[in-house]
Amino acid sequence: MSVRRVMGTEVEYGISVQGQPTANPMLASTQVVNAWANADLRARRARWDFEEESPLRDARGFELNRDVADSSLLTDEDLGLANVILTNGARLYVDHAHPEYSTPECTGPLDAVLWDKAGEQVMRRAAALASELPQSPAILLYKNNVDNKGASYGAHENYLMDRSTPFGEIVQHLIPFFVTRQAVCGAGRVGRRQDGSEAGFQISQRADYFEVEVGLETTLKRPLVNTRDEPHADPNKYRRLHVIIGDANLSEVSTFLKLGTTSLVLGMIEDRATLPELALERPVRELREVSYDATLRHLLTLKDGRRMTPVQVQWEYLEHARKHIEHTMGSDVDPETTDVLDRWGSVLDRLEADPMSCRQELDWVAKLSLLESYRDRDGLAWDHPKLQLVDLQYADVREERGLYHRLVRLGRMRRLVDDADVAAAVTDPPADTRAYFRGRCLAQYPEQVAAASWDSVIFDLPGRESLQRIPTLEPLRGTREHVGALLDRCDSAEELFAALTGP
Repeated sequence: MSVRRVMGTEVEYGISVQGQPTANPMLASTQVVNAWANADLRARRARWDFEEESPLRDARGFELNRDVADSSLLTDEDLGLANVILTNGARLYVDHAHPEYSTPECTGPLDAVLWDKAGEQVMRRAAALASELPQSPAILLYKNNVDNKGASYGAHENYLMDRSTPFGEIVQHLIPFFVTRQAVCGAGRVGRRQDGSEAGFQISQRADYFEVEVGLETTLKRPLVNTRDEPHADPNKYRRLHVIIGDANLSEVSTFLKLGTTSLVLGMIEDRATLPELALERPVRELREVSYDATLRHLLTLKDGRRMTPVQVQWEYLEHARKHIEHTMGSDVDPETTDVLDRWGSVLDRLEADPMSCRQELDWVAKLSLLESYRDRDGLAWDHPKLQLVDLQYADVREERGLYHRLVRLGRMRRLVDDADVAAAVTDPPADTRAYFRGRCLAQYPEQVAAASWDSVIFDLPGRESLQRIPTLEPLRGTREHVGALLDRCDSAEELFAALTGP
């Protein structure tokens, strides 16, 4: 078992127009995405292909009737909103009232961190470009999840899994893990309850917004485990686990552990490994109780009557992962898996002893440390509006204004990727997934790529009456090793298409 699998993130960014509190966020989001498209000539023509999407298919074995589905679920409808495919294989688009960046497919948590960080760069530049338009006020973006007026927007994760894995087992083992995972990857928030009306600090930005254990919804009655069954790959072999419960992280260590630990737990479930029996008595309620206790001393009640802290629950998953990897891999463990295990254990050790000792690694601890310094200096109560401004400024994507970025400059946040690699990832796709083929085609043949999606690239070729689709249903094909030399020698899309489809 390894931490490595096909994975990625989708982050909706908070948006505001400076000096215009009533500005239309959908219009502002459209300006941001179109600003990037207009600056990158290769992004202008190719549209997103919705034809193969199926957002109403449920992993429990049915498909929701379209007539009764909430409009937020109909992500397969082309509403004419700004939608750009990037040469790095990512997607940049307007999702309801927010600009969203979906990473290209990556094969491990470290690459996912890298292309997630590239998304921050894309958003930062796009907002700056939109703000430079004549008579346009500054558009500000925040990598966060709440507006403190009752609304929340998502930071989702995606993991490719073996289709044969029973979905019930996924649910059973993921719910206690997700309820307690926030101790490692929460983003921190000033205010409690959905509208922030209760004074205080909490670990997670999203905890207040979940209402049920399992379900298809993503914006109403949000579930701890989402059942959308839309693999964007061969449906007979794969399922895509669509995780909606995480926070938007700026800390690279938080993102790395969020993705890496989840991948390990999924690997144990796929392998039918022995996993701890940790079923919770009231998971949705416990999600909030854990979030509200920054000391991490809250005792969760299990169905069997035991009581455990969130860190103790996480330790159970870690110890089982260590034992399973030792049993299945011996000493032949890849470095990335070893790194996840080591960092996971180190963080849990220190969270038990003193959570503040993790302030250089975990978002919620770094934010709480900043807030406490303001509280101590100025004698501020938790309901003071200045603290909500500090919370917001932590998430500001502008490097010169964001408090997270200030901590990075001061050497007070640990990095896992360097700036040169992030800059390259803005334009270059991962080399080891189908995103390589998608990104190279967009970069090399911008006039001939009519559309693309996760599982296809569609060409408009001279002399052909209809568009030509190249399926990419295998996420680990279309890599640089697989098609790099072919793309290098094909000067035109016609040559490439002939080579791919010829005898």
